Amino acid sequence: MEKKVPNKVFLTRGVGRHREKLTSFELALRSAGIAKFNIVQVSSIFPPHCVLIPRSRGVQALHDGEVVYCVLSSNSTDEPSRLIGATVGVAIPKDRKRYGYISEHHDFGKKQKQLGDYTEDLAASMLASTLGIEIDLNKAWDERKQEWKIAGQIVRTTNITQTALGKEGLWTSVVAAAVFCSYKSI
Repeated sequence: MEKKVPNKVFLTRGVGRHREKLTSFELALRSAGIAKFNIVQVSSIFPPHCVLIPRSRGVQALHDGEVVYCVLSSNSTDEPSRLIGATVGVAIPKDRKRYGYISEHHDFGKKQKQLGDYTEDLAASMLASTLGIEIDLNKAWDERKQEWKIAGQIVRTTNITQTALGKEGLWTSVVAAAVFCSYKSI
């Protein structure tokens, strides 16, 4: 039986506001450029040999109505001035024959940089544990990042994060996603 594994992925984010919660979520997907696809949420593996590509190239590789797999984070509020966030972090190993990790997280009251660093930290921590790198989880992100560079195992970490403040009388929704857009047969 032929198996297909994603070999390209892009990161995207968006925000939407509307008096209806579902419509605000739809508008957030539109803002992210992925509303015209049938989204299937998957867990957190960055496949071996997969590459990150720009959103513009990724969206062009997909067709309206296509079933699209992604790691998706979303959050919504109808509370005025409530800060919400959705974020996805990625950790890619130096050895491209190995898999990496994609983490998703949503939260309230956290700024964009704080959320982004947190999800990068999650993805990198999961990857480090599979690579046998011992890390002290009580150290600050930058200290661990340096430690991983010294270990020579992790090549790249990144994140995409969307935050927004709730508005009076409206639902506010945010999304962040890692979207798989190309597959190879194995």
